[in-house]
Amino acid sequence: MPETIKQVKEKIANSSAEDVISSYLEKIRRSSINGFIYVAENALDQAKAIDSGNNGGALAGVPIAIKDNISTIGMPTTCGSKILQGYVPPYDAHVIERLKAEGAIILGKVNMDEFAMGTSTETSYYGPTLNPWDTERVPGGSSGGSAAVVAAGEAPVSLGSDTGGSVRCPAAFCGVVGLKPTYGGVSRYGLVSYANSLEQIGPLANSVEDIATLMDVIGTYDHRDSTCVNRDINYRSSLEDDVSGMKIGIPKEYFGEGIDEKVEEKVWDAIGKFEELGATYTEISLPNTKYALAAYYIIAMSEASSNLARFDGTRYGPRSEGENWHMMASKTRHECFGAEVQRRILLGTYALSAGYHDKYYLKALKVRTLVKEDFDRAFSDVDVMMAPTMPSPAFKLGEKMEDPLSLYLSDVNTVPVNLSGVPSISVPCGLADGLPVGLQIIGKHFDEAGILKAAYTFEKNTHHHMNTAGEVI
Repeated sequence: MPETIKQVKEKIANSSAEDVISSYLEKIRRSSINGFIYVAENALDQAKAIDSGNNGGALAGVPIAIKDNISTIGMPTTCGSKILQGYVPPYDAHVIERLKAEGAIILGKVNMDEFAMGTSTETSYYGPTLNPWDTERVPGGSSGGSAAVVAAGEAPVSLGSDTGGSVRCPAAFCGVVGLKPTYGGVSRYGLVSYANSLEQIGPLANSVEDIATLMDVIGTYDHRDSTCVNRDINYRSSLEDDVSGMKIGIPKEYFGEGIDEKVEEKVWDAIGKFEELGATYTEISLPNTKYALAAYYIIAMSEASSNLARFDGTRYGPRSEGENWHMMASKTRHECFGAEVQRRILLGTYALSAGYHDKYYLKALKVRTLVKEDFDRAFSDVDVMMAPTMPSPAFKLGEKMEDPLSLYLSDVNTVPVNLSGVPSISVPCGLADGLPVGLQIIGKHFDEAGILKAAYTFEKNTHHHMNTAGEVI
């Protein structure tokens, strides 16, 4: 059964960190969902060190799974790609340093869409991860491994990254909680870049309280990331069971064509619950939402084509032989990048090329500004916004792989949040045809306190977070 940090700590107090980690390693060994790419060889040694009293931090002995695009000393960081096979970083990401300082035990690296490009974790070189609720369905992406192992009880908490919904999507599909912090709220130092101006590391867990606990650890200032903002925030202090007087905005564009009727019904039930608890809601409009998806993919693919230029077989990873450097690099990239990554590099390079830069990339940046202005205007009248996280429950494996456009359209309700840089959390709000549905709560810049408070109140007054892949309440 999935556990919370509090439950893990109680087990450690009653036995030992070594016993707890051993039980998690056994679950991983028996697992059939393909969540972990690599399991830490020193996990038990880390636990023994905790038992000997070497660390009394806030997460002492608590196991955590790490998405495979976050740098870890002594463990491979492959981004789910053949081109980084065997690469072991010489440094830890800022978030890993913080977790280790508080005594967390890194269980290993979890599966993901190759270079975080996908919505289903089907583009990984290591094969797809399966959804614990239904192993014929996807867990979402690109942080599918991060969500699936938490839902399956193979780790109580995990870290993912969110470029256009990649934490919130798998959180919704797997019935767990996932937060995309404000851009600049968590250091990206050590995160292998896909699209720098959009992506953010975020936590996944079985409860809102655990999300806040992790944010208190990883959400600290880091001078090595020039986009990281120095703010002193205590996330756990925002966990109040009270939404009296909270003004909720319901963006009508997020309930449009393509939203599954049963998903919409569960989200409206959740909004009704907030109304019962003293909040009020009003319909709002974010008119530039209709342009957001196109702008997002132009910006993300353009940044990806630049960031992934460094992977050419020269410095690390496998190398294909060629008559000269150009042939070697071209052959290496063709043989070691998957089809989706190659597609996005080509489209991004095209958008940045002479004659098309102003027509596509520059125009997309202007649309991004309009999307952000929509959010700014709306938040002058409301405290938070609520909408479906994903337009449908988890779809079947292979269902959308032959139609990339259909896959891209799945991100319609999540990408505007990344374009504007605001924080957003997905919390379970019910089941549709036996599969989890996520409620997305969006806040103002650096108002994680507002969305955590709303999510915590909803969790305390409903039972949806208690539904698991093995037991539905």
